[in-house]
Amino acid sequence: MRFAFALVAILVAGGPAFAQHRHPPASYAGLQQRAVKALSGEQIADLRAGRGMSLALAAELNGYPGPLHVLELADQLHLSADQRQKMRELTDAMKAEAIPAGEELIAHEGVLDEAFAGGKIDAALLGTLTTKIGEAQGKLRAVHLKYHLTTAELLSAHQRLRYAELRGYR
Repeated sequence: MRFAFALVAILVAGGPAFAQHRHPPASYAGLQQRAVKALSGEQIADLRAGRGMSLALAAELNGYPGPLHVLELADQLHLSADQRQKMRELTDAMKAEAIPAGEELIAHEGVLDEAFAGGKIDAALLGTLTTKIGEAQGKLRAVHLKYHLTTAELLSAHQRLRYAELRGYR
């Protein structure tokens, strides 16, 4: 009797979970309203503002800080006036390169989206468009990584170590 009661309890409690497996929720519901389906509004805003979007994590987490984050920690890192100025210049230069690269990526994603929406996609066009998207993503990532390299060269070993501590990496 206890076994039967336990079995009924499991089935009643687990019923909603079993129902979900038979009828999975539409996880992309609402995304069809996006201007560019593959990019959220936040991603588009980040690309248009030249923000890093974690594209430089390979550098950041391996001891090559980015200029903007270094500026945010300028006092704790005891940056000299010259270092502060150079970090501002690097940040401005990075954004000047990243913004057009981000716009290029948005444009390529838009073309891909339009090709699907218009039913004008085939394997050849798909290959061409996704190659352009991949190249745009690579270009954008290289922009951000390049400025991490330059930033690291302008800091002392102690400042780089302190930066890693302040960011919680050590």
